[in-house]
Amino acid sequence: MNLVKSTGTFGFFTIISRLLGYLRDVLIAIFLGTSFLADAFFVAFRIPNTFRRLFAEGTFNSAFVPSYTSELVKNKSRSNKFANDIFNLLFLVLLFLVLIIEIFMPIFVGLIAPGFIEDTQKFKLATTLTRITFPFLMFVSLSSFFGAILNSHNKFAAASAAPIILNIVLITILFFGRYLGDELIYYLSYGISIAGLIQLIFLYRFVKKYYALDFDFRFKITNKVKFFFKKLLPSIFSSGVTQVNILVGTIIASFQASAVSYLYYADRIYQINLAIAGIAIGVVVLPQLSKHVHQKKKKKILLIQNKALELSMFLSVPASVAIVIGSEQIISALFGYGSFTENSVFNSSNALYYFGLGLPAFALIKVFSTFFFANHDTKTPFYISLVSVLLNILISVYFFKDIGFIIIPIATTISSWFNSLILFIYLKNNNLFAFNESFFKQFVKIIFASIVMGIFFQYLILLFEDQLSYTYFFKSVYLLLCVLFTIIFYLALSHFIKAFNYQDIKLKY
Repeated sequence: MNLVKSTGTFGFFTIISRLLGYLRDVLIAIFLGTSFLADAFFVAFRIPNTFRRLFAEGTFNSAFVPSYTSELVKNKSRSNKFANDIFNLLFLVLLFLVLIIEIFMPIFVGLIAPGFIEDTQKFKLATTLTRITFPFLMFVSLSSFFGAILNSHNKFAAASAAPIILNIVLITILFFGRYLGDELIYYLSYGISIAGLIQLIFLYRFVKKYYALDFDFRFKITNKVKFFFKKLLPSIFSSGVTQVNILVGTIIASFQASAVSYLYYADRIYQINLAIAGIAIGVVVLPQLSKHVHQKKKKKILLIQNKALELSMFLSVPASVAIVIGSEQIISALFGYGSFTENSVFNSSNALYYFGLGLPAFALIKVFSTFFFANHDTKTPFYISLVSVLLNILISVYFFKDIGFIIIPIATTISSWFNSLILFIYLKNNNLFAFNESFFKQFVKIIFASIVMGIFFQYLILLFEDQLSYTYFFKSVYLLLCVLFTIIFYLALSHFIKAFNYQDIKLKY
């Protein structure tokens, strides 16, 4: 496996998905803005979207891949039997869960958006929309099972391309938004569940080559299956702690009008970089790292870990600098149209600023967690993540009344840096990770290149200040040019000072 190429493959399709997601959100911003209809829809969308991120972006992998890889190394038929046992139990559990929550949906919505309860109209609308979108949870979870099998065989393209389907379906619906009026939110909600089903069928076509599906509900719950599910719940929480924090933020933000929407739009921006700097690297590294851990190849383990960390910092640090410098211009250029007012730009950009400060931490959590998962340890990052989420809740609730929704991204960033630091300390103290000789030298170069890049990006923003203003219609074109020139500048500078070794593109691990 080539780390950079495989990350590039996963990252390419993920970026395509994120760009289509941006187009989707621009259209939503134009038609819904930050109205009460938008708040209700985003609550209904937050649940399936959170589970999509949790399952599709590496969390299911973290529990499944190490166990499945171990079976695959021993015997292919045993690995297929193990996979079928997992699939059948997962199918039944998900079916039961979806049916139960559909029945008790008002209670469920009351838990995830308690601030809506006093507004009867908004609460009823959010309940109806969540009922429509909730089957997506089952489809995306089963899709992630197929994706995990493909990833275990070092096949990353199909699994990373599958989420594109959701955006294509929603964009198609949004193109008719002018004619659908207020009914648009219902069509979008149905589109989410339909897209989930299409995604499941799409992945099954690819996974058939490596896995023979066998529906058999007379299966035995073996010790290996029990071990997997014991790992799954902690891994969902620990690997997806950033998403859990965002979900917690949505719950708290529901008490302030339009706050859910502000956080949603800010969240969409930094997730573009996190998709590569944390998620893609974690997904790509895990199968090979698990194999080397199983075979006890310490030198290979150390090499992969350091290269993964180096690549993550190379991608996340400059993105963090750029977001902090240009948060207002980014939000304005990407979403500042139609119903998305200047006040919406101001509030969403403030949220993005504080999320940007935490971006390297979000990426580090993904990478460090992978080191634990490769060693079949999901409990340690789970406990650390639990403390992190409690810290997030404590800060958010304590200051929410005085500061408002902006405390949510601040608390998320603080708790995420805490989480990444504790993960690192535990890894070092338990000899699960060590820096090699070249890492610190490369890290200093990355920091230097990111600072110089930030100065260059600030210069471009000031140069095109008028063209990036809220009232200028083609501001997104100028932002795109600024970002493109800044990326080229950063890559050229990195090459000149050797902040990243491009020879790694040719290396296999």
